[in-house]
Amino acid sequence: MLTVLRNRTYRHLFTAQVIALLGTGLATVALGLLAYDIAGADAGSVLGTALAIKMVAYVGIAPVIVAAADRLPRRALMAGADLTRAGVALLLPFVDQVWQVYVLIFLLQSASAAFTPAFQAVIPDVLPKERDYTQALSMSRLAYDMESLFSPALAAALLSVVTYNWLFTGTVIGFLGSAALVVSAVLPKQVQAATAPAASVRSSKTGAYAKATAGTRLFFSTPQLRSLLAMDLAVAAAGAVVTVNSVVYVRDFLSLSADSLALALGAYGAGSMGVALMLPKVLEKCSDRRVMLGGALLLPVVFAVLGVITAAHGGGWRWPALLGTWAAFGAACSLVLTPTGRLIRRAAPERERTAAFAAQFSLSHGAWLLTYPLAGWVGARAGLGWAVAALGVIALAAALLAVRLWPAGTRQSTTAAVASRRGHVHEHEHAGLPAGHPHVRGARRAGAGWRHSHHHFADELHAAHS
Repeated sequence: MLTVLRNRTYRHLFTAQVIALLGTGLATVALGLLAYDIAGADAGSVLGTALAIKMVAYVGIAPVIVAAADRLPRRALMAGADLTRAGVALLLPFVDQVWQVYVLIFLLQSASAAFTPAFQAVIPDVLPKERDYTQALSMSRLAYDMESLFSPALAAALLSVVTYNWLFTGTVIGFLGSAALVVSAVLPKQVQAATAPAASVRSSKTGAYAKATAGTRLFFSTPQLRSLLAMDLAVAAAGAVVTVNSVVYVRDFLSLSADSLALALGAYGAGSMGVALMLPKVLEKCSDRRVMLGGALLLPVVFAVLGVITAAHGGGWRWPALLGTWAAFGAACSLVLTPTGRLIRRAAPERERTAAFAAQFSLSHGAWLLTYPLAGWVGARAGLGWAVAALGVIALAAALLAVRLWPAGTRQSTTAAVASRRGHVHEHEHAGLPAGHPHVRGARRAGAGWRHSHHHFADELHAAHS
């Protein structure tokens, strides 16, 4: 897996991601403790609202950025977003009112909504080979897991000598380091969208609205990507209970110390990391569909276990059981999230890749917009048991819907996936595309059209070849 780090550009981008995530992890722990200081037992409600505001920024900002992304240098876009996040994080230690938390979270996450889709879309250009890209996806998942595992541990160590407000300083350093590494990376030349002939409805729409919604239209027109949205909802249900209610479970339900919060979040990261490390080998033998749907169906089972723990009124077994449950949540979520980039890459033509990743980023976080406040508000008003029940029902319904939306016989889930692993591609012709069109770059002339081969794409350009 580490062989992809020999690529200098990817190595710089991956290191930037790790450093930024480490800083974000410190901020996550600090924000939970800050919310507890401000609101006490209602900390879950404060966090739920703050994270809902984060999702509003993600859902609303990402498509707008994509509409202008073709005219913005990707390196400048990512570095500028990092500098904005560093500036906002610098203000967080001075917060003493709930409304201030909400405003700064919106600004911080608006910058993240610009950075993340651009970062995700550039990696397939840096690593065009399928095997390298699959390894990079696992490395990216591993980076998130390392953040979940090591940043809480670092936070616990720092909390033994400083107050939690100093953790935000680590966040600032992380974003500044990420910006410096992004600037030092030499990115591949950006593919510009070109206007296609009138026969292609998608390519002929060049307005800002069409650009902003191109990725969303691709998602809703492709069975596998519709299933992915349902799986994202199941993952969001699990992630919400971990992110929002961990501080309530640790500090209020189990009456443990602040550093135990870091340990709980670390358990989630450990479970996810274990899966990310083994998935490259697993995906060589199993289809994306089998792996991802398996993870989605595992989540309701874990919720049932959490319900038993939450219903218990005492016993020293509850703390280790909670750690195991958090690790299981992390493992199941990783089974869904790690192969996501492969699925999107196969479904989206190169010229629409940024739009597709931005759509996934925006639409998936729309699910978090539902689950974050639900976890916080229901937990604060009705108790943790009702929050677990509500989110567990959502996870079960979403997992079953995902199975229904992605039938076993779907071409891309079986034939195309196996063909991709064996190096097989689909050869076909395009008639009427101009010589300068990005999709036929490198293709050979075939009469009045162009002939080339690649993995199956589910868009209007390839409707005749499906």
